[in-house]
Amino acid sequence: MTIPHRLTGTGDHHVLVLHDWFGTSAGWGPFLDYLDGDAFGYAFFDYRGYGQRKDVPGAYTLAEIASDALALADRLGWDRFSLVGHSMGAKAAQQVLAEAPLRVRKLVGLAPVPAGPYPLDEAGEALFLGAAEDREKRFAILDLVTGRRAGRVWLDHLVDQSLRLSTPEAFGGYVRDWTTADLERRISGNPVPVKVIVGEYDLALTTEVMRGTFLTHYPNAELEELAGCGHYPMYEAPVALTVAMEGFLHD
Repeated sequence: MTIPHRLTGTGDHHVLVLHDWFGTSAGWGPFLDYLDGDAFGYAFFDYRGYGQRKDVPGAYTLAEIASDALALADRLGWDRFSLVGHSMGAKAAQQVLAEAPLRVRKLVGLAPVPAGPYPLDEAGEALFLGAAEDREKRFAILDLVTGRRAGRVWLDHLVDQSLRLSTPEAFGGYVRDWTTADLERRISGNPVPVKVIVGEYDLALTTEVMRGTFLTHYPNAELEELAGCGHYPMYEAPVALTVAMEGFLHD
């Protein structure tokens, strides 16, 4: 199976990049302009039902994302690589780690969903599980995770992009999986170096959440909170994000 992808940089340190629930391989904003292409070679790809693969059917699970990510790494000839995952993509990155721990050099989680189940109360279930078919619920989620401080025009842009570049079936399928999948036993204690980056205004995936999850799961994990941003530092603080991420990835 051919997996369309976007390559940025020609460096020897290879990095697979996994997008979030609302995003695509192209949905990384100005952050892409500041990557060090001499040191790193980045591969961005879409999940089934998203972006360039919107018409590709699937089971819409983290395991499927991980399988496709490893297939792409094989196709690129990457025996070892680092992983960068944003939000849901960070939980998918941990699935990759669980499947192929000896292939992963380092892991970066950007506003990352932890390895365990993501608990939702009744209102949360209605909001998140209903977002596949409801534009206003998508808007409400993005408004929440950016601290209820982002402009409507930008939030509308993200919502419209997610509606245009993903299918409701895929959007709904992935949320049911990433909120319930439990990878803790498979990754707990893994010595891979891990960097967790969160935004100070993210009201969902906070530093407190990360201290109780990532920093307890991974013995070689570190945490950084970026000022002036919420759940989307690639848009809100792209230069600071690049410095934090690549500073960690550099050997």
